[in-house]
Parts: sequence; structure tokens; C-alpha cells
Amino acid sequence: MSENEYYSTLSQQSVAEFKDRGSRFLAYAYPIQSAAGFKDKLALLKKEHPKAVHHCFAYRLGLDGTDFRVSDDGEPSGTAGRPILGQIDSKGLTNVLVVVVRYFGGTLLGVPGLINAYKTATAMSLQLVPVVTKPVTVKLLVTFDYTQMNEVMRWVKAFNCEIIEQEMQLFCSMKIETPKKRLDELTQMLLHIRGVEVKKC
Repeated sequence: MSENEYYSTLSQQSVAEFKDRGSRFLAYAYPIQSAAGFKDKLALLKKEHPKAVHHCFAYRLGLDGTDFRVSDDGEPSGTAGRPILGQIDSKGLTNVLVVVVRYFGGTLLGVPGLINAYKTATAMSLQLVPVVTKPVTVKLLVTFDYTQMNEVMRWVKAFNCEIIEQEMQLFCSMKIETPKKRLDELTQMLLHIRGVEVKKC
């Protein structure tokens, strides 16, 4: 099993609570597919917890390690976002967002206390749900003549591809998603059909 063909993420969302000296830290963990998904979740939590003093978060997307974001949302620099991301990374997860909502309890926790609180709340939320391993997928645009439809569909089904969108006229185009590990094999089969064009999208 090549490490580039599969990734680990959360099977579903979860929430966990950690308390320290009156402050409450609610950690919400979500599987997400894009940065757009992250914005929706954060907006919903801000609406749900308008009286919370901080909505700190971290997410990681994709497999190359470069697509991530952290926010301390007003907490001292490095005390919230980084510890949250550290927990996501320690479990080897990607396509995951964790938002920790804090209600201040009146006592300052100091830098070590804050790091511990955000780290612990995140770790608890990530332990609540099973981790799933999913195949890395690649999106392809397949264009073909209408008369080739049956042949193209046969391979799309045989390789368990997901059809994202399709346009069926005299000349057809279909956007599909296929497991990366079967990409070369599928591309070869499709290109064997006369007049079919395949490109990554």
C-alpha cells in the first residue's frame, strides 16, 4: 500500500469538552474536503457560540504538507492554532479541521496552560471517532463521440469511478474521479477507444 495512494481522515465529526480553572474549551473536529468547507463550519460555530471569547482553529488538507492554516484568534501567539495542528499531525490525519471554542472562566491560564488546554481538547475530539483510510483520487475530463458512450461507460463502471458531471450531446464530456492507483490503467483503456480524449482536470 503506497503512502501516496491512501490518506487517513476522520469518519465523521465530533465534539469534546475540556475544562481548566473555569475556562471551557469545546473542540469540534470535522472531516473537510476544501478550504471553502472550513469557512462554512467556522461561521456556523461563531453563530452557535456568540458569547465565546475565542474561536481558534487549525486544518490540514491534501497530501503534500503545504495546505494548512492555523489561527490563535486573539490568544497569545502560538498557544492555540499550532497545538491544535500538532494533534492533527500526530495522528497522521489530513482533510481535517478542528475548531476550539473557548469560554473564559475569569482566571488567566498563562502560555503553558493555554497550550495544554488547546492540545488536550483537540486530542480528546480526535479520539472520539474512528479514523478511515481513503484512496487518493484524481479528477479526469473524458471527451468522446456519442457513439462511444457504451464503451466509455463500461470502463468508468469497471474502475468504480465517480461521475462528477456530464454533458451528453452529439459530442460528450464527462468529469470523473478515479482512485489514483488505477489512473494509468484506466487512462490506457479509455485511450484505446478511437476518438476518446482524456486529460486531468
